[in-house]
Amino acid sequence: MEKDGTFDPSFTFAFQPIVDAHAREVFSYEALIRGRGGESAYRILGQVPTERLVEFDQKARAEAIGLAARLGIGCRLNLNIMPQGLGSPESIVSAMAAATRAHLPLESLILEVTESAAIDNPGRFAEIANEHRGLGVRFAIDDFGAGYSGLNLLADFQPDLIKLDLKLVRGIERLGPRQAIVRAVGHACLDLGIDVIAEGVETVEEYRWLANAGIRLFQGFLFARPGFESFPPVYYPEAGSASRARRCRGDFGRVSAAAIETDAVAADGPEARPLAVGSPH
Repeated sequence: MEKDGTFDPSFTFAFQPIVDAHAREVFSYEALIRGRGGESAYRILGQVPTERLVEFDQKARAEAIGLAARLGIGCRLNLNIMPQGLGSPESIVSAMAAATRAHLPLESLILEVTESAAIDNPGRFAEIANEHRGLGVRFAIDDFGAGYSGLNLLADFQPDLIKLDLKLVRGIERLGPRQAIVRAVGHACLDLGIDVIAEGVETVEEYRWLANAGIRLFQGFLFARPGFESFPPVYYPEAGSASRARRCRGDFGRVSAAAIETDAVAADGPEARPLAVGSPH
């Protein structure tokens, strides 16, 4: 709706956990924009005039940070950046300012950019990201593997995390070509010190194959659906029941590079080395 000439659609957020399945704790929560009645992000963003998207994007991130702080978040917070927002560092500066107001450490912020958006302007993205990394903000490439230039992107810029595109994850336990791609990407990320998140995981079979391949960070309906203005209970396949997830340790560092135990996970392929563990830096 219009208020004094300013477009201000009604929105709020749901939070979906990204879990460290090995440690059985929440690594981060991703903030997902929703309407006050639970409407989808597509519905909400479709109401925003194109010329106001960057402004709205910045305002939405500030609102997500404030809500997460009021709910008592104790770990990292993943926030999405629209492609239009990569043209200016203000998109990042405004998120940092909102975190400071909410008394959240900058080290808790993980800013997500889709692979396609980063590839469209890789030099600018790398410049802005590197400028703010020294202050503690971390960066993730979302939907990695959805395009055709992801590995070229990693050659020029190494994000802190990548999120495997759900099309690579879906049915991976029975699809050899996808398995080969994920193994290759995982080994490259291990060498580059990049943590890997498998997103969109919906079945125990997908989880088991990925865990056996060494991935330990997961997001998807198998673990938890987004909680509307809340942090939802998390289901861990080995535990066999839903529970309130243990929060992060609070150091906001990388996933530990310790070897991943997979005794409880059925092996669906050749023995694998850990893939999703980046060395601290």
